Amino acid sequence: MARVLIADDEVALLRSYARILTAAGHEVVTASDGKAAAGMLEDASFDVILSDIMMPGLTGIDLLRAVRERDLDVPVIIMTANPALDTAMQALEQGAMRYLQKPIERELLEGTVARAVKLHQLARMKREALDYLKTNSARVGDRAGLETVFIRALRSIYVAVQPVVSVKERKVYGYEALVRCREPAVPNPGALLAAAEKLGSLVDLGRSIRIRAAAVAAELAPGEALFVNLHARDLLDDTLYSPHSELSKVANRVILEMTERASMDEVDDVRERAARLRKLGFRIAVDDLGAGYAGLTSFANLEPEVVKIDMGLVRGVHGEVTKQRLIRTLVGLCKEMGIQIVAEGVERAEERDMLISLGCDLLQGYLFARPDRPFPQVSW
Repeated sequence: MARVLIADDEVALLRSYARILTAAGHEVVTASDGKAAAGMLEDASFDVILSDIMMPGLTGIDLLRAVRERDLDVPVIIMTANPALDTAMQALEQGAMRYLQKPIERELLEGTVARAVKLHQLARMKREALDYLKTNSARVGDRAGLETVFIRALRSIYVAVQPVVSVKERKVYGYEALVRCREPAVPNPGALLAAAEKLGSLVDLGRSIRIRAAAVAAELAPGEALFVNLHARDLLDDTLYSPHSELSKVANRVILEMTERASMDEVDDVRERAARLRKLGFRIAVDDLGAGYAGLTSFANLEPEVVKIDMGLVRGVHGEVTKQRLIRTLVGLCKEMGIQIVAEGVERAEERDMLISLGCDLLQGYLFARPDRPFPQVSW
């Protein structure tokens, strides 16, 4: 049962929505204006908040801001009888999960709230995982001749792959494409990415990687998928959405992987861009679950078909009860939402066996194969 707050000055609709959600098993609290709803935030917490956008005393947008001052994770659903582009944009910019037109049909209301409840649970688990792991990202320092080094590195990059396997079916589900380069001054992919960021060349790097990944995807066996990593700024590159690009030609074999380690704040219309990519045939995955940004933004906007549990939660999972609880809960929530889940960084048989017992079948890691030129042999 979830605690739901509904704020609406239209009493008849307020009562109707309250009855529907109460019948669906939720505990419902109502407020007839925005000011009353904001006052309730002082003394109570909620799993989902539904608010009309035009109310006396305090608008839905004002209420949304008040909510975000107290809670970054709770999903807020904005309702309106008079939808307008500017108010919709305002709501989404302030972190609203959905923008619904009234009157809302029972099925849509129940479904939207049910999904919001799962997103809130997932957001809380992600934040707990972050607190538990206390992860930090490494930084690469400046060095003379960075631009020259980067140009050489860009010319020398190639794609290695690592299998993602279904242990129960003993078959390859797909491969993750991993960028590699032969430039000695750029010793690892993190250094390459850092150099691209400093030089403002992330677009050039992303395009080079996608061209090489497309060639690998074309060689996949039937039914296999290729995970291709995207940086948030790749979403701003128009060539990504071109049906004539090399990667778009094999879109039905590609899962675009967005990391939770990078913020997507600079991309205003993530949901629309994700829809354009799906229209081309791509699927979407969220990577590094448990080690990136907390909250529900990436899930609400990207609505991924696949998520990957960060290796920080996977390593030693057989010996740590807290990791087991976190993974079991994440797996259960993702399955309820129809999302496939992959555990990456599996290095030991004990980790593999524990993950299977926790409900995670799709695994990736050195235990099965190290990254190599397409396509490495899987060790079962």
